[in-house]
Amino acid sequence: MADAKVIPFDEDRPRRRGAGTRKVRAVPAQGPAVEAVEAVEPVVAESAAAESGGAAWDRRIAGGLAFLRRRVTGDYEVDEFGYDKELTDQVLMSMMRPLFDKYFRVEVKGIENIPAEGGALIVANHSGTLPLDGLMLQVAVHDHHPAQRHLRLLAADLVFMLPVVNELARKAGHTLACSEDAQRLLEAGELVGVMPEGFKGIGKPFGDRYKLQRFGRGGFVSTALRAGTPIVPCSIVGAEEIYPMVGNAKTVARLLGIPYFPITPTFPWLGPLGAVPLPTKWTIQFGEPIATDGYPPEAAEDPMLMFNLTDEVREQIQHTLYKLLVQRRSVFF
Repeated sequence: MADAKVIPFDEDRPRRRGAGTRKVRAVPAQGPAVEAVEAVEPVVAESAAAESGGAAWDRRIAGGLAFLRRRVTGDYEVDEFGYDKELTDQVLMSMMRPLFDKYFRVEVKGIENIPAEGGALIVANHSGTLPLDGLMLQVAVHDHHPAQRHLRLLAADLVFMLPVVNELARKAGHTLACSEDAQRLLEAGELVGVMPEGFKGIGKPFGDRYKLQRFGRGGFVSTALRAGTPIVPCSIVGAEEIYPMVGNAKTVARLLGIPYFPITPTFPWLGPLGAVPLPTKWTIQFGEPIATDGYPPEAAEDPMLMFNLTDEVREQIQHTLYKLLVQRRSVFF
């Protein structure tokens, strides 16, 4: 694998064609699989109408068959970034929800600070050795916001170099962390999520937990200013302890072409079992939005303004992290 690279979010450079967005069209399929699904659908529909006791299950089965039929026939839509809303809602979110609700028992605060419509940039801290915090942030926004909004996360190019992960990330709405893609999504009225610490955040040692790393040169602020969308600070507590990183095998990381190779109390000593995260108790809190629509268009080119706004966002997140840590009773409860 080639050496991992991070696309600096604060650089205004053209996105590589094919790396950040692509136009995808579902191709209709034919054959025995389609005919089998079509044959079963009417039977399940009749069963749902006839049996009142199991109506809920029948509806689920009928819905599942209808979903399967659309996947087989290609009767579904993806946007130019590869985002598949139906697959995300019905499959990917369902897979992540048990982790969110039962395993990490995530408590969500301040969800009312995310606008009900229109674009907004959610800026969060990043931690945990593996980026599970981004996935839990997606579930938090979708399941707890009254409008069930979808969060489009910006990811480093390493995500799009990995097989399987690449396709799943695109289907879930993730896109390359570059200013061009972020601005297009914001101007289209989407919620966009960014974690400016990048690999410095998720790869930091356990001794530096909840100490925010550098936020770069303010590229996310510049993008929000150009789009005229608010910035919503977000603080995540609990992710730091899921994989306590006590060491970093840098030589192994270089050989594998990854930013770091974590050593934890359980990994690599316990093999695959060591990859199981600890069941910590999480809190995700969204802070008050910082408006950007009152600034003139040329404000996006003002380095001092970008520095001040970046520092304001970072300080809000750090202050909220400390406050949540003081309120926390235990890492696990």
